[in-house]
Amino acid sequence: MSRPQIPLEQIRAQVQACKKCPLADGRTQTVFGVGDPQARVLIVGEAPGKNEDLQGEPFVGAAGKYLNELLSYAGLKREDVFIANVLKCRPPGNRDPRPEEIQLCADYLREQTRTIDPEWIVTLGNFATKFILRTDVGITRLHGTLQQAGRFKVFPVFHPAAALYDGKKREALTNDFVILGQLLQAPKQEQQ
Repeated sequence: MSRPQIPLEQIRAQVQACKKCPLADGRTQTVFGVGDPQARVLIVGEAPGKNEDLQGEPFVGAAGKYLNELLSYAGLKREDVFIANVLKCRPPGNRDPRPEEIQLCADYLREQTRTIDPEWIVTLGNFATKFILRTDVGITRLHGTLQQAGRFKVFPVFHPAAALYDGKKREALTNDFVILGQLLQAPKQEQQ
């Protein structure tokens, strides 16, 4: 028998009260996630940055503006999806998430995913991709390919922030979001 879904507001309250790791001490606020609570597509990034920590919302800086542009290539708007991160607190200096931080924060993303119940998960960058797919294969090899994690269709792409600094990734990201849009529109039997 499956466990009942926890309402998103209850999960948000758990995140806001969380003190499981030292990241809680340095945060301005938690970054729970935002978007359609019944979204067909869940976008998962790695961790909040400075702007996200200040505003309490994922992808609000330059990478967020770029993500909005990328979503349009897939025929999506920010309101159509739910955007969350693996970590709910900002690592100092925007350093990479540590394995123990990911482990301590993982249940929140798992519960969000169970409650939202998306058909698709789009992973942004290495940390989200490796976490969702439980793999050591990097984003460079996996980006733009349809993967499966349990009952979820997973579509890994480069992190938008990486493409802001590397023009080659920009072209790949655009192409990947165009492909995502085609996959989202394809009849179910063609996606297998």
